Amino acid sequence: MKASLPLVRMGTVYNSNMHRYAVTTACSTFLLLIAGALVTSNDAGLSIPDWPLAYGSLTPPMVGGIRYEFTHRVIATCIGLLTIGLAVWLWRAEKRGWMRWMGIAALGGVIAQGILGGMTVRMFQPPPVSAAHATLAQLFFSTVVAIAVFTSPWWSRELPTLEDPKSPPVRSLVVWTAVAIFLQLILGAAFRHKAFGIIPHLIGAVIVTILIFMTAGALKRRFANVPALRNCARILHILIGVQLLLGGGAYWSRIYAAQFPQPIAVMVALTVIHTVTGALVLAATLVTSLITYRLAGAGKLAGESIRTTEQVAQ
Repeated sequence: MKASLPLVRMGTVYNSNMHRYAVTTACSTFLLLIAGALVTSNDAGLSIPDWPLAYGSLTPPMVGGIRYEFTHRVIATCIGLLTIGLAVWLWRAEKRGWMRWMGIAALGGVIAQGILGGMTVRMFQPPPVSAAHATLAQLFFSTVVAIAVFTSPWWSRELPTLEDPKSPPVRSLVVWTAVAIFLQLILGAAFRHKAFGIIPHLIGAVIVTILIFMTAGALKRRFANVPALRNCARILHILIGVQLLLGGGAYWSRIYAAQFPQPIAVMVALTVIHTVTGALVLAATLVTSLITYRLAGAGKLAGESIRTTEQVAQ
């Protein structure tokens, strides 16, 4: 049964332009993740030995690894400007106080990311700093994705709250899954930056896979008639399947490419796609957790009231 739902709920005003801007910032940040993965996979992190300038100039010669590192810096600068615009817009136009502070948090994240990037170059890529730089990139991407969700028309609607009597609660499952994926991304970043070997990352992959299948399975069984949650389960299943295949391919390519003096195309491609797909898995799980907290079980999210209605298929 379908119910007619008012477009805007109490305390929320939908701003289509702000939402489009947030989505643009999130998509641009994903491009930055690709650029960063290309730098690491091509061993181009120190192709420009100074920062913030490049060989003492704003326009270095675009040869060799310089083109990857310089492109990464240019995109990062654009993301910084977009984030400043987003934070200012949220602070001036948002009626939800926690959303204004979320914009400030995103701005702080992009500033910290820039500082870590500079430290990575100036300190000659120490593994802890490089891994922190890669990890914060994932966290920043998820933050901007969350802002895009919170400013969306779907989030602005009055929605029913659905009962979840089963145990463990799907809310708990999806949160633990998101935490495990984030920790797994830290392990992956540490492996790529040679902080330690592959074994911790493989163990993390097993744990994450189990949790994703548990979460997606619970969503499909308990909320089969709720398209939003059913689609989340489907996306999680697809992404983890693709990511497992990419992980195997990326590791094989590293072993195969070890005999070559420079990174080869197949290794670079598989590693980059595997890395950015990990970011998509984290973002998808975060979106799933937000949707789950909106719909599954009575309660409040971020101080906003949610009215309980009869269970409906939306």
